[in-house]
Amino acid sequence: MRDFADLLEARTKRPDAIAAAAAARKRPGTLFGPHGKLMIIAADHPARGALRAGADPLAMANRVDLLERIRTALARPGVNGVLGTPDILEDLLLLGELDDKVVIGSMNRGGLAGTSFEMDDRFTAYDAGSIASAGYEGGKMLLRIDPDDPGTVATLQACGTAVAELAGRRRMAMVEPFISHRVDGRVRNDLSAEAMIRAMTVAAGLGTTSAYTWLKVPVVDDMDRVMAATTLPALILGGEVAHDAEAAYANWGKALRLPTVQGLVIGRSLLYPAAGTVADAVDRAVGLL
Repeated sequence: MRDFADLLEARTKRPDAIAAAAAARKRPGTLFGPHGKLMIIAADHPARGALRAGADPLAMANRVDLLERIRTALARPGVNGVLGTPDILEDLLLLGELDDKVVIGSMNRGGLAGTSFEMDDRFTAYDAGSIASAGYEGGKMLLRIDPDDPGTVATLQACGTAVAELAGRRRMAMVEPFISHRVDGRVRNDLSAEAMIRAMTVAAGLGTTSAYTWLKVPVVDDMDRVMAATTLPALILGGEVAHDAEAAYANWGKALRLPTVQGLVIGRSLLYPAAGTVADAVDRAVGLL
């Protein structure tokens, strides 16, 4: 396709085109879409080596295909944001897809999926300064707390610093907290209500101010009690591609009725739906708002 050829030409011969595109981008006037909520497409999984969607372990490995799916999603009415790492966001900048969109830069991608150091979620992508200089609206960080891994404290400290630095630039700090454990050598997130309450209360207290902190949380059992643990605004994440899409949409819809829940941040479940097209999946999610 011609626009992808232009993208490759810019990346190869005109790398300064990325900064120029960021400077020329039209920023949104508000974080919220016409529905009064945030509807963000998440696409930061590949930078952690997490390429699986559904039964396909390499579903996200074809970058042009992934970009086309993201472009389709961003073009749907009601979608007003995207979350990604520098490589993906800069591709979208060069393709002219980020005008009037809420852009969230993914910050700590060092905890590569399936590695012995997965719990060491170092900040290997954006920092607060680069997010602000690019004119993006915020930064997202993953905070997995493993009670048995002393490396967790370094991630806590790094996230606290990032929250403070983003707030100092009046940028959203989107924190995605979990209590996590290794089970048979693999990292598993504890999705019980008690674990999510504990993780959220720790995340809410990070940094020198919580004024710009938002939480990114999954739907779990007893969601009313979970969300009562904080007054911070929250966004519901989509997680893995659901085998039961009907149940996933129903759960998102119920969570959106809670007062602190301000929208959705969904990636693979919409970009690689178990059935139907990307446009159909996105339109149905927007309809929940």
